[in-house]
Amino acid sequence: MPPPSRHRLKHHGGLVGGAGQGDVEARKGEIRLEMSSYKCCICFTRKFACSAVAPPSDVRDAFAAYAGGATYMGPDHLWRFLAEEQGEADATLADADRIIERLRGRHHHLPAALARPGITLEDFFHFLFADDLNPPLVPQVHHDMKLPLSHYYIYTGHNSYLTGNQLSSNCSDAPIIKALKRGVRVIELDMWPNSAKDNVNILHGRTLTSPVEMIKCLKSIKEHAFFASPYPVVITLEDHLTSELQSKVAKMITETFGDMLYYPETDCTVEFPSPEALKHRVIISTKPPKEFLESGKDKDMENNPQKGKAEPEKAGKISRGDSWGDSITELKALRASNDEQGTINIYHFKPELNASSHSERESDDSDDVDDDDDDDQNQLQRQSEPDYRGIITIHAGKPKGRLRDALNADSLHVRRLSLSEPRFEKATESHGPELLRFTRKNILRIYPRGTRFDSSNYNPLLGWIHGAQMVAFNMQGYGRSLWLMQGLFRANGSCGYVRKPDFLMKNDPTGDVFDPKASLPVKTTLKVKVYLGDGWRMDFSPTHFDSYSPPDFYTKVGIAGVLADTKMKKTKTKHDNWAPVWEEEFSFPLTVPELALLRIEVHEYDLSEKSDFAGQTCLPVWELKQGIRCVPLYDRKGDKYKSVRLLIRFQFV
Repeated sequence: MPPPSRHRLKHHGGLVGGAGQGDVEARKGEIRLEMSSYKCCICFTRKFACSAVAPPSDVRDAFAAYAGGATYMGPDHLWRFLAEEQGEADATLADADRIIERLRGRHHHLPAALARPGITLEDFFHFLFADDLNPPLVPQVHHDMKLPLSHYYIYTGHNSYLTGNQLSSNCSDAPIIKALKRGVRVIELDMWPNSAKDNVNILHGRTLTSPVEMIKCLKSIKEHAFFASPYPVVITLEDHLTSELQSKVAKMITETFGDMLYYPETDCTVEFPSPEALKHRVIISTKPPKEFLESGKDKDMENNPQKGKAEPEKAGKISRGDSWGDSITELKALRASNDEQGTINIYHFKPELNASSHSERESDDSDDVDDDDDDDQNQLQRQSEPDYRGIITIHAGKPKGRLRDALNADSLHVRRLSLSEPRFEKATESHGPELLRFTRKNILRIYPRGTRFDSSNYNPLLGWIHGAQMVAFNMQGYGRSLWLMQGLFRANGSCGYVRKPDFLMKNDPTGDVFDPKASLPVKTTLKVKVYLGDGWRMDFSPTHFDSYSPPDFYTKVGIAGVLADTKMKKTKTKHDNWAPVWEEEFSFPLTVPELALLRIEVHEYDLSEKSDFAGQTCLPVWELKQGIRCVPLYDRKGDKYKSVRLLIRFQFV
């Protein structure tokens, strides 16, 4: 390729060139051309003209309208544009001044005394096509963060320590660090004894994955936990340890995190804390510790579901078995009895052993509430140095027996339920309303099916539509499903917590819940106008897409959401152009915009082969800022390109 022209030398991040002669040409509507050369048939060279990016007609019209026909747009004009066209109702004149100063500092080098009174059309276009000045989403946290954890979708990883596939890849703290830097808030660790049975390793059990020491993972979590977000990190532990190693883990965790570790003072949680209350804290979620020791009984329960039903203990003791099939009638009766006696209204639940040891368990279990003790609160206090059970904030388990019992939303304590991808899919068909009621107070975690050996992922929308807070993903499983996950958590300042829609949380007096399959009226229509794109020539080699000519780009735009809203459309292909101009508009009627994600993909058309990937992004519709916006694109892994971006207008009708 020939050396870039003077215009290209002043090119900043894919935007139009700098001040001076470039301004004059832009105002005259002239388009500077570059020539790019490609080898053809060894002996021949093909030359193509590459036009510089120019402001589209809508940008020119907006500048003319708000500048009042003048050559320059002043702060007051820009302020009006922000408020009226960009929907920035809270924008101030000082904001407009700051934008103008930043544009001058970035693209002009004149002394202050010679500075122009405002910005030119070229500067205005620079502003619109700069993602740091004109992003499509609000970059700050703006949701109410003082509600219980169950009110939020939480950015959740699955097997967070794996570097690749589920069978033979290395285990390392590197993917944990990478996930935390991306804003992931839930890290999963599978704990297994080492070969000497005297320490704890993290690995995917019964596979060929190589282990990493647990202490190394914990130290990395501590160091990087709040790099991207100040809100709590949840460590979910898959426990395959003996009681001795569990005690070692408790000590390891408390010593590593110190005051960062949060655990409740009592053993019974009736409502989860809020993300705001847990800022800069680490919390642990796992099953009660005795359940691994009773694994033989658990297998028997799986083979005979009727044995999995927990029965209330005598003398006011209630099982906290993993089946969660508590008798609500007896719980309410016990609460009424305690109220009459003036005792406190908090209950302990403990894992049930077996029927033959029932009487022995009654006499030996020191966790039971003693109704004869005058100081019940002291009976419920944690130890100053908690044991393994004591560090667990979110008690978790998998359903044994009937799923309907496990989803009982009337339980007196909150908990986390884990369902595999296939079991959850079946549950949405048979227990959809129960899932939605359960997730109002409790946390539902979904994890990928066991046959996803390549670390691929599933469609997360089914989980979000049914209120699941923790849709666990393989963060190394790149693809469209992961793009949706990354897209949702660009909401709320990318802090890893996104408040669930109100209609998933409200208690309807009639008992009705949201029905994702219902035929609903259109609530709003999103109009998306794709103007142009640029930046590929800065981020890719000249022959990356095609060895013999510039690329032929087209853009796909669509919605992922409830079935009625899901659709995909695409622009025409612009041939032989590194800076394609489409100027095409699409309309998307939306029945549930609160659960809709805007999908954008750019591809390079190839007649003989599959189209080449050229960038993608996914944006939460309910968070989109209206008006003409700069939309940066990302690669397959979700890493942001340095220069590649689109200019798009968003409008809600």
